[in-house]
Amino acid sequence: MAHQQVTIARLYLREGEHLLSKVMKFLHEEERVAGVTVLRGMTGFSTDGKIRTASLVALSLDLPLVVEFYDEPDRVETVIQELLRRMDLSHVVTWSGVRHMKEE
Repeated sequence: MAHQQVTIARLYLREGEHLLSKVMKFLHEEERVAGVTVLRGMTGFSTDGKIRTASLVALSLDLPLVVEFYDEPDRVETVIQELLRRMDLSHVVTWSGVRHMKEE
């Protein structure tokens, strides 16, 4: 099994910011990163302290979103810098990882 060092980046957004489609288009079409996953949170809060939650009584259209992507470390750093330059992102976290690939 082959191994490759990668950096994983996690962007924390809210649906109400209306950034998801812009971020996905940038990551997929412009930067062509190795992989992306988007998670929609059930509940969460940020630096503003407001809890955003999904419930049957009041369906929120401002739920937390997590956009996670990975690629080679240098590429991820370049992509993050460009994302920060273009968009108003307030929470970005990165860490190192290993991509395990089946040898052909």
